Amino acid sequence: MNSFRRAIRVVPVVLLLAAVACSAAFADSSHARIVRLSLVQGDVRFARDVKGDPLSDSQLGWEAAVLNLPIRQGYVLATDNGRAEVEFENGALAFLAENTVLQFYDLSSEDGGFTTRLVLRQGSAEFYANPGRGDYFSVTGGDFSVQADTKATFRMNNFDDGSNVVVLHGRLTALASGKNTELAKGQTFSMRAGEPDSIETGHAEDSDEFDQWASGRISTSSAATTAAIGYSNDSGYVSGYGDLYTYGAWFPMAGYGNCWRPYGVGFGWSPFDNGTWYYDPFFGWSFLGGYSWGWLPYHYGGWLFQPGVGWVWSPTGALGSPGVGRWRPVTGVWMRSSSGTVAIVPAHPVDTRGKMPMNLSQGLYEVTPRGVTGVTSAGDGRWKVENKMPSDLMQSQMAEVSAPARAPRAMLASTGGRGTRGERSSSIVYDPSERRFVNSNTVPSGNAEPTQRGMKIYPEQSRGSADSHLPAATQGQTRQFTPATRTTPAPPSVPRSVSNERAVFANGAAQEGATAGAARAGRGTPASAGAPAASSNAGRSSGGGRPH
Repeated sequence: MNSFRRAIRVVPVVLLLAAVACSAAFADSSHARIVRLSLVQGDVRFARDVKGDPLSDSQLGWEAAVLNLPIRQGYVLATDNGRAEVEFENGALAFLAENTVLQFYDLSSEDGGFTTRLVLRQGSAEFYANPGRGDYFSVTGGDFSVQADTKATFRMNNFDDGSNVVVLHGRLTALASGKNTELAKGQTFSMRAGEPDSIETGHAEDSDEFDQWASGRISTSSAATTAAIGYSNDSGYVSGYGDLYTYGAWFPMAGYGNCWRPYGVGFGWSPFDNGTWYYDPFFGWSFLGGYSWGWLPYHYGGWLFQPGVGWVWSPTGALGSPGVGRWRPVTGVWMRSSSGTVAIVPAHPVDTRGKMPMNLSQGLYEVTPRGVTGVTSAGDGRWKVENKMPSDLMQSQMAEVSAPARAPRAMLASTGGRGTRGERSSSIVYDPSERRFVNSNTVPSGNAEPTQRGMKIYPEQSRGSADSHLPAATQGQTRQFTPATRTTPAPPSVPRSVSNERAVFANGAAQEGATAGAARAGRGTPASAGAPAASSNAGRSSGGGRPH
């Protein structure tokens, strides 16, 4: 009988260990990652759910990109006369120069690790890679790819007749023609289009204005993020925290730790005064804060109304619980009145899904097809909580735009200026009789001037139209441009070493969680309290990343 009783007591512990192990190992395997467009300068556009080459798909729909746009796998970001910056959950950054097209080929997560595989379809981009344990980061441009196993900064240029990469800091591995080439700071790697035996390595020339701009952005982001995280309970990188340090102030609130309020807003300011509503089938309606700081407070944490101060944002839950929690489309609670009016209430940090919001006494903000209007008293109608905003209530506020045009560019024909030593002559020239760019063995002098590191770009006439970056004779005939024959390879697969590291990390986390669960169970803690809740990789951005 005693043996039977001991066996009965052991069963719950065994079940608990199994549940914790499964939770830790598999909780993050299918969650979609979301990164953000952290800076928009000039003309920036995007397309969703892209398959193949976006520059060859005439049926693809393009929309004007706005600040704090969530970017998911399958999106493509393009610049014309503009620049853009993208911030990833682990602190990595991507900077797009003018006339650049970047495809987010793979943004996935598995066993606590982020996989980032990007394709530079056109133009120039700089990348700050910040991989943590189990992360993988690669960029494909032209006929080769590069992968960063440790922290690194590099510049990639994708031309019509070839592509190259410049290592600015750290180390990279270039993958081309079945060979791996290790690159260190100051080294370059270039390859001609369609010529697998044309690989060349060299030394980088002086940086240009775009390099200096990106370097300044990296330094500023690093300093601001380090300062801001000091006000939170998070020990790792948190996307968007640096903006809070720059554009607002922190102060303690009893029960909620440090809370934040933006500079320059009055007592009557409300969180939904400035922004754009954006619909995505995956997560529904999302609010994109129109402020430079408008990412983190609209997707994590919650809002508190402080008498005499107004609305403030809290990154934590009740009693200062750590972490900013899971990503949400909007930090608000949808409400509907008995008359059919739809409104939103700023979400309180301790609101419970499906329950009346704690901030209801501060009023509701009516939502119409035009956006959010003034405050409405809760006493003006009988309200109930809606799980999500009706998809037919509001119209999309993203403007449709034309597709980005191809920008003819060629590698530098000489070793002078900003470029890669040892590169051969360009094969892209403008043929006046054909009124288009064609392949040739030489480039007539005067046809082009180097305007960015490692490339020639044909003179601009004006920015009045989408194809105005071409010579006047070719404007209006953008699609007649004939690039060098090339087929961009698929991005490389995640190396086996990274997959194995993820497995070790997941098993270690499962074992650690199981041991802690067993200890709690031994102290008489109920099984439901001992097993940690499954968390998504959206939550990992609050504590799983690394500071710059």
